[in-house]
Amino acid sequence: MAPGGTGNGTDGWGQYLGAMTTVPVQNDGVAGRSARSYTREGRFNSIAANLTKGDYVVIEFGHNDGGTIDPATDKGRPDCPPGGPNGTDYTVTCQTSYNGTAETVLTYEAYLVNAAKMFQNLGATVIISTATPNNPWETGNFTWAPDRFVTYAAAAANATDSVLVLHGQFTADVYRQMTAAQVDALFPLDHTHTSPRGATIVAQAFVTALEATDSSLKQYVFDTVPSEC
Repeated sequence: MAPGGTGNGTDGWGQYLGAMTTVPVQNDGVAGRSARSYTREGRFNSIAANLTKGDYVVIEFGHNDGGTIDPATDKGRPDCPPGGPNGTDYTVTCQTSYNGTAETVLTYEAYLVNAAKMFQNLGATVIISTATPNNPWETGNFTWAPDRFVTYAAAAANATDSVLVLHGQFTADVYRQMTAAQVDALFPLDHTHTSPRGATIVAQAFVTALEATDSSLKQYVFDTVPSEC
């Protein structure tokens, strides 16, 4: 989602969304952030400080939220895994440190719920979007399935009465209809970060996924098919 992607010819999809809406889009995505690090850096609070009643906020994380909590190696990004026998207790916390400072780490769901409620209390409408897939043709065969963060995002949407947009599923569906070579060309650096053309395709997939929901935001978007798609 982040503008400029991670450099080296890549770009995030968020800034391309504005060309597909009749309302202005402010892209506050930041490369390399998880729900945890985005929270710790005060970025949700910065968004809240600039919200106007009636705004829409799209929250999408997942690419940087996995891994094991280890202050020596994790860059302060992995979230606390949920607890309980079914892995659905999102109230659990983990204790660690980041840059020498003690930190209580929440679950992915809890970070999204806290942010969503803060925005809703300010009069905004929250949309929780599932993360886009890595290159599903990387091995030469198409392979994709929803990961655990889709489950966590759905739980957060349910807990806050927010619309859930299955962005990952709809993006994967687009890639499935393309050849391996066509999709590989959209990932010039690695299997995660897309080219500008790839970012446009991913933005269009968000619009399509949004239109499949009952969100009132869909009245402000329109179909734009990327060239050469």
